[in-house]
Amino acid sequence: MTPRIFSLIAATVFLLIALGHAIRLLFGWHVTVESVVVPVWISWIGLAVATYLAYQGFRSSSRRRSSSESLCVGSNTTQ
Repeated sequence: MTPRIFSLIAATVFLLIALGHAIRLLFGWHVTVESVVVPVWISWIGLAVATYLAYQGFRSSSRRRSSSESLCVGSNTTQ
């Protein structure tokens, strides 16, 4: 698996997690883990962190592609 594919998959997973937090906030769903109610403010933190990680992952995957394309183009012009 290339680093670009890994970044893309990781970013997609974090995006899905962020969407889950956003949906919980939007609909006001309650989450209970072993009889402990998870406060809603936890989802605000989870949304911010997951969104940031998804953004960085997508940015990293597109940066890797564009830098590898420029390397290929640069190597073709020097021949």
